[in-house]
Amino acid sequence: MGRVAAPCSGTSRIVSFLTAVPCLSCKQQQQRRRRRQRHHQSAAVDWGRRMSEQGKSAASTPASGTPAPGSDTYKGWLFKWTNYIKGYQRRWFVLSNGLLSYYRTQAEMAHTCRGTINLATAHIDTEDACNIVLSSGGRTYHLKASTEVERQRWVTALELAKAKAIRMMNDQSDNGHTAQLTHCYQSGKVNGLLTEALHHVYWVDDSADEEPTSQSDHSEIQGTLKTLASKLDDLSTCNDLIAKHGAALQRSLSELETLRVPLEGGEKIKAVNERATLFRITSNAMINACRDFLDLAESHSRRWQRVLQHEREQRTHLEETIEQLAKQHNSLERAWREAPAHAVNTPDTPTTDTGVSERPRKEEASDEDEDTEYFDAMEDSPAFITVTATDPSQHRRSQSNLSGASGGQPSDWNQEDNCSVSSNDFSGKELQPHRKRRTQIPEKPNYSLNLWSIMKNCIGKELSKIPMPVNFNEPLSMLQRLTEDLEYYELLDKAARCENSLEQMCLVAAFSVSSYSTTVHRTAKPFNPLLGETYELDRLEEFGYRSLCEQVSHHPPAAAHHVMSQRGWTLWQEITIASKFRGKYLSIMPLGAIHLQFHASGNHYVWRKVTSTVHNIIVGKLWIDQSGDIDIVNHRTKETCQLKFSPYSYFSREVPRKVTGVVMDSDGQAHYILSGTWDDKMESAKIVQSSRGSSSSEGKQKTVYQTLTPKLLWKKYPLPENAENMYHFSSLALTLNEEEEGVCLTDSRLRPDQRLMEAGRWDEANAEKQRLEEKQRATRRRREAEASEAIDEGRDFEGYRPLWFHQRTDELTGETIYVYKGGYWEAKERQDWNMCPEIF
Repeated sequence: MGRVAAPCSGTSRIVSFLTAVPCLSCKQQQQRRRRRQRHHQSAAVDWGRRMSEQGKSAASTPASGTPAPGSDTYKGWLFKWTNYIKGYQRRWFVLSNGLLSYYRTQAEMAHTCRGTINLATAHIDTEDACNIVLSSGGRTYHLKASTEVERQRWVTALELAKAKAIRMMNDQSDNGHTAQLTHCYQSGKVNGLLTEALHHVYWVDDSADEEPTSQSDHSEIQGTLKTLASKLDDLSTCNDLIAKHGAALQRSLSELETLRVPLEGGEKIKAVNERATLFRITSNAMINACRDFLDLAESHSRRWQRVLQHEREQRTHLEETIEQLAKQHNSLERAWREAPAHAVNTPDTPTTDTGVSERPRKEEASDEDEDTEYFDAMEDSPAFITVTATDPSQHRRSQSNLSGASGGQPSDWNQEDNCSVSSNDFSGKELQPHRKRRTQIPEKPNYSLNLWSIMKNCIGKELSKIPMPVNFNEPLSMLQRLTEDLEYYELLDKAARCENSLEQMCLVAAFSVSSYSTTVHRTAKPFNPLLGETYELDRLEEFGYRSLCEQVSHHPPAAAHHVMSQRGWTLWQEITIASKFRGKYLSIMPLGAIHLQFHASGNHYVWRKVTSTVHNIIVGKLWIDQSGDIDIVNHRTKETCQLKFSPYSYFSREVPRKVTGVVMDSDGQAHYILSGTWDDKMESAKIVQSSRGSSSSEGKQKTVYQTLTPKLLWKKYPLPENAENMYHFSSLALTLNEEEEGVCLTDSRLRPDQRLMEAGRWDEANAEKQRLEEKQRATRRRREAEASEAIDEGRDFEGYRPLWFHQRTDELTGETIYVYKGGYWEAKERQDWNMCPEIF
């Protein structure tokens, strides 16, 4: 069904519904009405074009122009004058949002625009039956349509787009109350039934005004009001156009009656036919616009009624839950006061006249304020609600088992726990390294660079194929960034000591989240590793583990990683980075599974990373967000953990960078709730009871989990001093590029362009980076030539094979991945690197 787009966008001009904003004056309303009337003729023909697209007129399938459903977009082929040698050339034109752009082919729309003209300031002229002339600011387009009918469709589409663009600019400062909508259209010529329908949609339930409305719901309502307002504006325009064309048709008929010359009669008859066509298609457009408005109003009315009913049910359920908890609290308090065990005085505890110790009474009183919290699950969060319970046995344990690092919370999870999760145990600072590592690097130089001049030709390309200067990089390679996942290795050390697999799962989940904590300020791009490049991190004597990475593929870029720890665990992964530059943001999608196996229990965990998005690539301050789901599976016990990374939303009431999760056993029963943020900390809370709550707006029932007090699993280390001038590197990242003796000849520490960049010599680094990339291209061309020669000679050709990893089929996932085949650390002990290629 044809639609007329709103005169302004959704969020830039929101009609206030819940705030008292004064109505605009009648003078302003009359000015808007006059602006609409200046474009009656072009609007009517555009409605005809929209109707013709639906097959309701004689020209049911236009040859070139096709409007997108529900939008202002109009596309098609036109001939554009290029020069006197080539003359008119066929080009693909796209009319959208007041801008007319053209391309050589439809495929070019994804990456290259040949030219754009703003219709708000353009002059539209027609030279003859098929020509169109557009001029704006010294730029002129001479266009030609294939037929006169096609030319008329484009002219009318351009005229209405120009009218809407002008109206959008003039209305930018408007911000009226919802009552203004009713007043404006009741005073016009719109059918009174539409105004009554608008009143019915928004005032159908006046009693709902006292319900609290969230900021996101408020914004959604305002956006819908603006959409409906634009529909009413289009109806008013069409109503005036029908009257105008009806009068014009009547005049033409009157002139037809007074004709005497046959030649003149033919021209007049043609004019009458054109005006009759305009009147007919405008009338059809008016009917369709009315149908659009009513359908939209009815759908939103039903949706808002469902949302209101859901909110009322949620409120009632929460009130019942709070009342029940209050009763439980009172009964527990009475039982505690009446218990004979609490009447016994201790030597170190002052007592009151009744003989009851004062210290437990104070703790009990503070528990209501400090330990009892209620967390409401939003629609984009997991479908559960968490309520922190008060356990009397927990009070007794908390008298002697307090962890200062976790804010005075008990250090044990419950009486049956076999491993502690207090942060004191995994601070990582009590282990003094045998070698003193560096704590700073040269500060980042302040070089200016025109980002758009580089990025404008890169839209739609694979990021790894874009030649980037080091100005956008940080002095670390992707292999070193992958090694940074071990920043909080002590979580895995602690998990290896856990005998309870569910508690172990909580620590593994915290480790999977901790790998993103270093990315919150790290907006620079790491160096793309060269094929065959390696990176080792030997912390065997200090922290008990050794890590090795190797670039096993260049297109697509893929890195294999293997970590072996003497403290009971092994981690391996193959990560392929898929990235796309979309103009405004950059999406980074790590592909591949991460494997973690504990030696003692045999528990084998597998999970995948979420998508990272870098926003404001062209304009504004760069910032990074993580979004998506992580499903961690213990393939031995079939236990799972579902983590949800909530994407950032300006209108959301949630904490930014929020992560929530549920740990479940093999039968799907939940045992732990995980919550926190990926840039700060993660906590776990043991579930003691669960119940089914009320249904959400989507018809799904939410589960209410009653939990013990949350315990700290992981907390981010503070950044080193002056980190903002050192690329926001963490303490581990500062040491990753530190020079070491005896490393492999292909190690990232020996890469010259990366080393020059770290030293602040960026011009030399850019030249060296270009040399290395050209050397790698020459090596690839040589391999391709050798492969082609082998095929011609009928012999087998063995392509590139990594040195330290080989491909194997994973038994759990069924995927073919690169796994460590051994030999690297033995070669390092012998200092035998003869097999290594010369890549630098």
